[in-house]
Amino acid sequence: MIDEFAKDNLHGRPRRDRETLLWKLDGLSEYDARRPLTATGTNLLGLDKHVATVEATYFGEVFDRPSPEPLPRWQDHDGSDQWATEDETRDQITGFYRRTWEHSDATINELPLDAPGHVPWWPEPCPNTNLFAIMVHVLGETRHAGHAGILREGLDGRTGVRAEHEKQIDEEARAAYRAKIEQAARSAAPIKA
Repeated sequence: MIDEFAKDNLHGRPRRDRETLLWKLDGLSEYDARRPLTATGTNLLGLDKHVATVEATYFGEVFDRPSPEPLPRWQDHDGSDQWATEDETRDQITGFYRRTWEHSDATINELPLDAPGHVPWWPEPCPNTNLFAIMVHVLGETRHAGHAGILREGLDGRTGVRAEHEKQIDEEARAAYRAKIEQAARSAAPIKA
């Protein structure tokens, strides 16, 4: 009973965050969905592609349940899972992500938490693991939903976790709140002339 409770709770957060990652693309131009928004090139469509690749790999290869999607070999990882090439469409990437959910969910639903897995890219003594540990590991990847939220806010001010919770932007209230925080920061650390 505790195993099913744990599995359901560990599985619930990635399910919610998957939808959030896709929602952060809604209404964006191709350029805004793809453009690098940090010094390291982080972008919204790339976050979706990356998390899809992580799920496909960890819930596939690790449990000898290869993803039906073509994936680069882990030995060849070069960071290309973190951005969209000009030849990849948004629909291709989001479709890959949605199909990956089905494959990941099947692995999670069909295996017990103590099902053995093997992560060849993890150093000794850690490559032999189980579904519980992989679910916790992949849960850490859902932090990218928060990254996506920050990136989207920087693009057009939209915030929130899900569309149904989004509120109309009150520019005046937002500016007053930001000014309050700015004043607190300045008061705590006066700027030297």
